[in-house]
Amino acid sequence: MDRSTAPADSERFLVVLNSEEQYSIWPALRQPPAGWRPEGKEGSREECLEHIGTVWTDMRPRSVRLHDEASR
Repeated sequence: MDRSTAPADSERFLVVLNSEEQYSIWPALRQPPAGWRPEGKEGSREECLEHIGTVWTDMRPRSVRLHDEASR
């Protein structure tokens, strides 16, 4: 099947992470954008979003978390 006609739900994604430890998903066949790196999980869109929901428990950027911790 030509990729252009493949169902969207068959597309593979990567979970990507930036330096602020914020998560996103990115098509597996493309290089992540500058400042983002693969986190290690690859799967369907739903699988990747479920993984993010499990591992990203504190939505604050890393710099904010570190500042808050230092202020305590």
